[in-house]
Amino acid sequence: MNELMIVRDVLVNWLSDGLTGASFWQIVVYTLVVTHLTIASVTIFLHRAQAHRALDLGPIPSHFFRFWLWLTTGMVTKEWVAIHRKHHAKCETVDDPHSPVTRGIETVLLRGSELYRAEAKNQETLAKYSHGVPNDWIERHLYTPYSWQGVALMMIINLALFGAIGATIWAIQMVWIPIWAAGVINGIGHYWGYRNFEAQDASTNVSPWGLIIGGEELHNNHHTYPTSAKFSVKPFEFDLGWAYIRAMEMIGWAKVRKTAPQLKMGELKAEADKATLEAIIANRYEIMASYGRNVKAACAIELARLKAQGEQHSAKWQQFKLAKRWLHRDADRIPQAVQSDIAGVLAASPALDKLLTMREELRQLWTRTNVSAEQLVRDLQAWCKKAEESGIAELRSFSMNLRAARA
Repeated sequence: MNELMIVRDVLVNWLSDGLTGASFWQIVVYTLVVTHLTIASVTIFLHRAQAHRALDLGPIPSHFFRFWLWLTTGMVTKEWVAIHRKHHAKCETVDDPHSPVTRGIETVLLRGSELYRAEAKNQETLAKYSHGVPNDWIERHLYTPYSWQGVALMMIINLALFGAIGATIWAIQMVWIPIWAAGVINGIGHYWGYRNFEAQDASTNVSPWGLIIGGEELHNNHHTYPTSAKFSVKPFEFDLGWAYIRAMEMIGWAKVRKTAPQLKMGELKAEADKATLEAIIANRYEIMASYGRNVKAACAIELARLKAQGEQHSAKWQQFKLAKRWLHRDADRIPQAVQSDIAGVLAASPALDKLLTMREELRQLWTRTNVSAEQLVRDLQAWCKKAEESGIAELRSFSMNLRAARA
């Protein structure tokens, strides 16, 4: 009887405290650390290194990340990489595995993990988009065929360390990636937030501080420069995943292959040349973002003029407010509901109409693929001359900046 009581007491103590006897705050810290390690593994290993080849990882971090993902998510590298590459290739079309544009924001937020599992069964997706992923012995004989056993082992470890509360820790680990990656990034990251660049999709930056999801919050930046190992591009943005990559690079565990191009300014040239053209094409997203700021500035000038005339309560005032909000966006991103108001603004403001017309002419420098480089240089020179003779201050200053651009 005494032996049974001892066993009972041992079991009660284990269920209560586990092997560690950790306090509440120690359990909280442990949970935050292990979930953050999973986030880091996804963004650094699966996303930047494997899916986009933006960096090379040494064997130590590479094997650690693979093992940790097996323990904490059960995700197979081949499946995750293939699905993500398909997302970029088919972004916001009916073939996109998890687009809120085609499937609805509620579906992606609440059923993102279901969409992932369904696409993981698509053998055509795996065959087409999974090239170059690890295919060594441990991948073929453990991580892929026994993916669920890893998360089961993680549960046993948590229960052993912390007792009954370990099941709660494990449950948090299991929903961490579906909530933050499948829900927030795949859903909100294509639905709400701010945009630095007019990427060809609806991607947004959810937050300028990439802390909770390791930099994945900067989703518009990533879709603009998908092969960049660094997601932050503005001085006020912070990418925690990039900080980890730089730390690993300094100790020889990683090698960055590519980051987003940076527009540099040199001396003002008398005339744009081939080097100017190359700098503009390489930095076209930054160039167009700068152009958009000039459009917004021109709208602000028009609003100031209307205010000086006492028209801040007029219908025209409201139209120009809409213009300031939308005109810097590409035409296909302006809601249909405001199209008539925008048309009215352009009819009333030759300067704004000219700005938008010349933006499309500038865009042709990199969208026309059947034209020689020499012809494109001549077109650029003609564009700059036209801009600087337009009488529009924003166009003139923008053109002069272009002539100072260098790669």
